[in-house]
Amino acid sequence: MSFASAMQVSLRVPTHEVFSGRVVKLFAVAENGAFGMLPNHIDYVTSLVPSVLILSLDDGRELFFGIDEGVLVKKGYEVDIAVRRGVQGDDLDSLNDTVQVSFVEVDEEERVARSALSRLEAGIVRRFGELRKPRL
Repeated sequence: MSFASAMQVSLRVPTHEVFSGRVVKLFAVAENGAFGMLPNHIDYVTSLVPSVLILSLDDGRELFFGIDEGVLVKKGYEVDIAVRRGVQGDDLDSLNDTVQVSFVEVDEEERVARSALSRLEAGIVRRFGELRKPRL
């Protein structure tokens, strides 16, 4: 039986890969609470909640990521993490500021897009309603 000293971790958002590398330990938060994972952890699948993801690299450094909801899948020594949004910070203090700026900015853009979509849907419904009226 062989034991690994590191996992290959990939952190992805829909548009690109945020991180890929060798990790000796990770810390994340799932719907049922926080957990840690080492390379020889059993295969595992869980949904993640908006939180801080901490990756400990094999050179002793720790990387901090602010993540939105997503999924973590560990199979063998590979861990794939797919999240809706994710940003890296230099430390926990700066990560909070980075998350606020990045996520709030995106939330505002989504709000504007949803508002435009609602107006478009209302216009379509109104036009369909006019089609059903008998013409005199």
